[in-house]
Amino acid sequence: MTTKHTPLVILGSGPAGYTAAIYAARSLIVPVLISGMQPGGQLTQTGDIENFPGFPEKISGIELMDQMRQQAENLGTIIVDETAVAVDLSKKPFSVTLDSEDVYTCDALIIATGASAKWLGLANEDNLRGFGVSACATCDGFFYRNKKVAVIGGGNTAVEEALYLANLASEVFLIHRRDELRSEKVMQERLKAHPKIKTIWNTVVEDYIGEKSNGGLTGLRLKNIKTNEASELAVDGCFVAIGYAPNTELFRGQLELNAEGFIVTDKTNLHTSVEGVFAAGDVQEMFYRQAITAAAGGCRAALEAEKYLSALK
Repeated sequence: MTTKHTPLVILGSGPAGYTAAIYAARSLIVPVLISGMQPGGQLTQTGDIENFPGFPEKISGIELMDQMRQQAENLGTIIVDETAVAVDLSKKPFSVTLDSEDVYTCDALIIATGASAKWLGLANEDNLRGFGVSACATCDGFFYRNKKVAVIGGGNTAVEEALYLANLASEVFLIHRRDELRSEKVMQERLKAHPKIKTIWNTVVEDYIGEKSNGGLTGLRLKNIKTNEASELAVDGCFVAIGYAPNTELFRGQLELNAEGFIVTDKTNLHTSVEGVFAAGDVQEMFYRQAITAAAGGCRAALEAEKYLSALK
């Protein structure tokens, strides 16, 4: 076990974390970035990306994150491929304990730990993620133009995804385990009025049909929970929209969180409820969940952290 001090620690290695590191390094802070359990974040689970500026021929999520990592390292960021298992924000300097039991203390902290999509946990789910199974319609919907897709869920996220996909796909099936939706009424009316969307009530998905090595998803195995009737639905893509959970367990009781568990920040400067602690990306952004908005948040957090550290000096 060793203890090291650094002016700035960044937790998370998605677009927000890497961008924060890039901007902090250019300010000659020499940040330490803890990559976490999933280096590269959610984008490493995404296929091709066509909406991140600067890549006219599209780029894979893994490649984009690799390039961000290289850029951050080339500018002087120290990247530690470990996971933070505990933080102490009750006193300064703050401390971050890693799974190796090494400890980093810091004067400022940027939290960019992101959010994780809630998945169904089905047998074939991990195998087909990125090969027909997704949790982000705005990320991957473009690849299903004029194809049949399904959306699983019944809340605002599911209805929003179905309406978005209806602009691209030939047919959209919304699969919900109950007989009524939980989304806002105005959105339900839009859903009902759309000619491309069909809702399948009282039904759960029991598994995905298809193999990654053979073209990916081809359909879904369904069960009506009232009649127990089993059926299969042929689709080219399936979007799991049962919500996102922010990765904020480390900060419960130390930072102000909202009812959904997202870190509450000042809208202007991304300050959290603890002075010297900033948050950026999906860990505090509930609505957009885009790589470009996360990167913008990382930039803002780094610039504010630099101001904070300069004031300390």
